[in-house]
Amino acid sequence: MTPGSPTHGFEPEDPTQARKKAAAGKATDKKATGRKAADRKAAAKKAVTKKSSAKNASAKNPTGKNAAKRNAGKKSAGAVGEPPRAAEPSVVEAVAEAAPREPGGGPAEVLLSPALDAGDRERLLHGTHHEPHAVLGAHPVAGGVAVRVFRPYALAVTVVAGELRAELHADGDGFFSGLLPLSEVPAYRLSVAYEGTVVETEDPYRFLPTLGELDLHLIGEGRHEELWKVLGAHPVVHQGVSGTGFSVWAPNARAVRVVGPFNFWDGTGHPMRSLGSSGVWELFVPGVGEGELYKFDITRPDGSRTQRADPLARRTEVPPATSSIVTASHHVWDDAEWLARRAERPVHEAPFSVYEVHLPSWRPGLTYRQLAEQLPAYVTDLGFTHVELMPVAEHPFGGSWGYQVTGFYAPTARLGTPDDFKFLVDALHRAGIGVLMDWVPAHFPRDDWALAEFDGRPLYEHSDPLRAAHPDWGTLEFDFGRREVRNFLVANAVYWCEEFHIDGLRVDAVASMLYLDYSREAGQWTPNEHGGRENLDAVAFLQEMNATVYRRCPGVVTVAEESTAWDGVTRATHHQGPSGFGGLGFGLKWNMGWMHDSLQYMSHEPVHRAHHHGELTFSMVYAYSENYVLPISHDEVVHGKGSLVSKMPGDWWQQRANLRAYLAFMWAHPGKQLLFMGQEFAQGAEWSEAHGPDWWLLDPAYGAEADHRGVRDLVRDLNAVYGATPALWERDVTPDGFRWVVGDAADDNVVAFLRYDAEGVPLLAVSHFSPVVREDYRVGVPEEVPAWQEVLNTDLGRYGGSGVSGADGAAVKPEPVGWHGLPASVRVTLPPLSTVWLRPA
Repeated sequence: MTPGSPTHGFEPEDPTQARKKAAAGKATDKKATGRKAADRKAAAKKAVTKKSSAKNASAKNPTGKNAAKRNAGKKSAGAVGEPPRAAEPSVVEAVAEAAPREPGGGPAEVLLSPALDAGDRERLLHGTHHEPHAVLGAHPVAGGVAVRVFRPYALAVTVVAGELRAELHADGDGFFSGLLPLSEVPAYRLSVAYEGTVVETEDPYRFLPTLGELDLHLIGEGRHEELWKVLGAHPVVHQGVSGTGFSVWAPNARAVRVVGPFNFWDGTGHPMRSLGSSGVWELFVPGVGEGELYKFDITRPDGSRTQRADPLARRTEVPPATSSIVTASHHVWDDAEWLARRAERPVHEAPFSVYEVHLPSWRPGLTYRQLAEQLPAYVTDLGFTHVELMPVAEHPFGGSWGYQVTGFYAPTARLGTPDDFKFLVDALHRAGIGVLMDWVPAHFPRDDWALAEFDGRPLYEHSDPLRAAHPDWGTLEFDFGRREVRNFLVANAVYWCEEFHIDGLRVDAVASMLYLDYSREAGQWTPNEHGGRENLDAVAFLQEMNATVYRRCPGVVTVAEESTAWDGVTRATHHQGPSGFGGLGFGLKWNMGWMHDSLQYMSHEPVHRAHHHGELTFSMVYAYSENYVLPISHDEVVHGKGSLVSKMPGDWWQQRANLRAYLAFMWAHPGKQLLFMGQEFAQGAEWSEAHGPDWWLLDPAYGAEADHRGVRDLVRDLNAVYGATPALWERDVTPDGFRWVVGDAADDNVVAFLRYDAEGVPLLAVSHFSPVVREDYRVGVPEEVPAWQEVLNTDLGRYGGSGVSGADGAAVKPEPVGWHGLPASVRVTLPPLSTVWLRPA
């Protein structure tokens, strides 16, 4: 017998000779011919008894499970999604009575199919068969329709096709076969008898693949932009039958089987088929539905086996459990208005004030749906336009904050189901809040149930150990040069935007992707084909990801956490820069230089700040080289760095005054803003994912509550004025939106600048980082503005300040005295450690 022959694995053979061959080849198969029902029943029981005894006596167990334990539970290994019914004492006789009859009135003899080739039999038993559908199921052959069934632990199997009930011959080891005297393959089901149980079920090996030829072509090309719709586990109605289609990419595997509670985690009876050169394995399992656990049992090239979670699982168990879960979405979105509006204005020309949140610890213990009741209201009250969620994709270790992902397509089950997460996003959108999420395509952990050497060889990671091992985090870097891996990641970016309506992806650790020598010493990396240190594969991947997301998802923004001076992070991919590379295609980039320099300046005592003035002003040298976000993120308030307020010098009053002045400087500086949770109310302790923000600081019963509430009130007012003042965001990325007024007043610890909107309407921002009052401080202004009105002063008493007003609430009229290179000037009082904003009255 030649697998894959035109007869689907069965050679035409004379039935009589086939029976003789089967009998001679299998001493244990002392079976009846099917003429007498009682004989068949006895033979079936004897075969199962011999098989069970052999398994108990041998350390080699082809099914990997204890049959006695299963039978004791009275469960059916072949029962999938249907409740078993108790067996009647005469079940085999009943099968015989219902079989087709000869002219004389006796039951028709069910002819035996040719015996399984010994190689096929062994491969199926040991999980190394790549084409089970070629030898299992029903196939037209010379003389009728050959049916083969592999049901470990079954006593008998009967084919049920309309009025036809034909009991198959037991071939031993759970194999059953028969040659039905039919001209074509009928629609049939299987009646499977176990000890004390009979179940009627579908045969998984009678179904066509759930993937189409176009799907396989696109997967092979690495261009399937909706990969999550074809790989993984999908509950569907296939060929009129409900079940789940399982598919997984594992090109190096010798064989793959699907396992779960539906087969008692024993995949012996559920081998998957290889779909050619695509590397995809597939099986439709009837009766399996939503909520079922599963994994893939993979036979590696060396013959060893491993059970793996599904790389495209869209739902997982709650860690530390690691199984994947069959799921389908039933959420009905109610954010059509939000989606229609979000693309009206480019993000870099719109207000963009971001509140960064670690969902598990923002309010510890809350689920996605409970967060939906509280988070939108809180963010709306403070006036932020967006939230940025630290990684929500499934991860095994909470202490990684989500940055070591094992389930790239599944929201973490710690807080609820995927539909629960959609409910949270929907609630934020209905409140007018955009949702960004951290996305981690740079690396993944080495857990042996996840992606690492998934099918026995490097697959998602690079085959070169020097390229695969991340030097800092003990993780593995993706092989961005492999088209299927790029496809996995590009489709993942699209998945979050399309399936969960995410408005932006903040891409983590971009610098570690771009450089071959990132955190590596000489000799630990190999130059690219041009002799350089750029990772050309990663560049191509990021360009493809950005181009695909922007093409498919209008209004979505991608944001790079990139800490170097790489040329063109936010330049269009088709525009080549001086370095010879096209742009990476991001919409925005974190300004790590501004963050580092400005925080360094603020950490100095005011008396020393004059010597570090450039740390405050240097950011404007490169402010328009990219489209920037100014990030005060979680990274700056952990691991001994202290909270934002604790970085400030001086006593408690001065620390808060410095913080307020700094926040207003940040909101006025060109670029978008991002602030991590807890910093909006001057939390003194650095963040811990174990307990989250110190909300008790805002309890009215706490003595210093007013100090913390004052900072939060300032943040609310910053966002309110910011949103209502186009000068602060409309020209964030063009030089004509900014003008220095005074950038060199180092001895005064003062900086002042003008921001302009698209119509040329200005806002004047003056920051004073000295703990003294400067009265009648002259500042140059444009002559065309007849009067200026103070719109924000961080020293107000309600914020916890000293109450010194820069303009006493009245309009300030300019004098025709040229100053700071401008034709007119105003005299204002600068409160201690403060920032003051003025705009045309």
